[in-house]
Amino acid sequence: MTVLPRIKRRHFLLASTGGIVGAAAGLPAMAQEGKALPDYVAWKDADDLIVHSQQTLETQRGAIGSGLVTPSEDLYIRNNLPAPSEEIVADRDAWELSVEGVAEPRAITLGDLKTIGVETVACVLQCSGNGRAFFEHETSGTQWSVGAAGNVVWTGVPVRDVVAAMGGVAEGLDWLTGTGGEEIPDGVPKETIQVERSVPKEAMERAILAWDMNGQPIPLAHGGPLRLVIPGYYGVNNVKYLKRLAFTEEESPNKIQQTSYRIRPVGEKGAPSQPSMFEMNVKSWITGPLEEAGTGKVQIHGVAMGGITALEKVEVSTDDGQSWTQAQFLGPDMGPYAWRPFVVIADLGQGSHVLASRASTVDGQVQPETFEPNERGYGHNGWRAHAVDLTVL
Repeated sequence: MTVLPRIKRRHFLLASTGGIVGAAAGLPAMAQEGKALPDYVAWKDADDLIVHSQQTLETQRGAIGSGLVTPSEDLYIRNNLPAPSEEIVADRDAWELSVEGVAEPRAITLGDLKTIGVETVACVLQCSGNGRAFFEHETSGTQWSVGAAGNVVWTGVPVRDVVAAMGGVAEGLDWLTGTGGEEIPDGVPKETIQVERSVPKEAMERAILAWDMNGQPIPLAHGGPLRLVIPGYYGVNNVKYLKRLAFTEEESPNKIQQTSYRIRPVGEKGAPSQPSMFEMNVKSWITGPLEEAGTGKVQIHGVAMGGITALEKVEVSTDDGQSWTQAQFLGPDMGPYAWRPFVVIADLGQGSHVLASRASTVDGQVQPETFEPNERGYGHNGWRAHAVDLTVL
């Protein structure tokens, strides 16, 4: 693969449909070329996805558009382990969850969970590495651009209701720990690969045990029959195939908790003392137009999120950040954890324009211009790297 000199990484990671720009110099188009969708996600829309690997599929930037909810067939895939057998969704209500660290611990079926309570929440599902491709240093892991994110509507039982039904949290337990139900290969120590994440106990106030995604039973590829969903937290904490929900004294001893998904300087190894990928930061990006547009008035649209905080505004620049115009939000507000599509109508003259967006939250957080590098390429929300080069003809 030939990469043209002096082209910034963000400029060759924009292709919306694997077109000329992406195919000439872009990783997403190259990743997609010649790769069909894996069998377990054959139901998804291949035209809207970039196939990085069997376990990692990215939504095309242009396919994100200005929709309020990401269609299930377009939603990205990031699985740490292969999905379990389809047998686990044959009788969804029979799926059993062990609840521990409460006054009355017990195993409970999904069918019985549905009788405790129900709630629907819209929230952004985003991989910790979304934006990894925009870092200048070489990073391991999938080179996500912006498509490892989507806005999803989940339905399930609030964790706080389950806890109340089981007598409350036992004393001295500060972590909420979810354990996934993926199969662990024989001979492999489970703590090295098992998906088990711990988050601060307070997260239970907004967490749900979800069985529906976008109005349908959660597909196996996305964690069905039961998934822990923690609105405002990065995707790794939203444990799929949930088999155990426990309040614990300490964080999980597993590698995915202790050393993985930790923010650390480039070149350093992961350690429990480093910040973990918990709450998402404020972020936005342009979703169209991406390559070319005609002269005159142009609709510039994108999506923005506040992490755990509601958005106040989004601003758009057509001159590489020299000036900004406040955008209009599109559609209803689906809550503080959901993204907000936005639009600006701009009068663009012939030539090159750099389109950027900058989001702000109600508590004063502002999307930064740049983002400090970290070893694994997590959490990038710098608006400059996410900008788009547009040629007006």
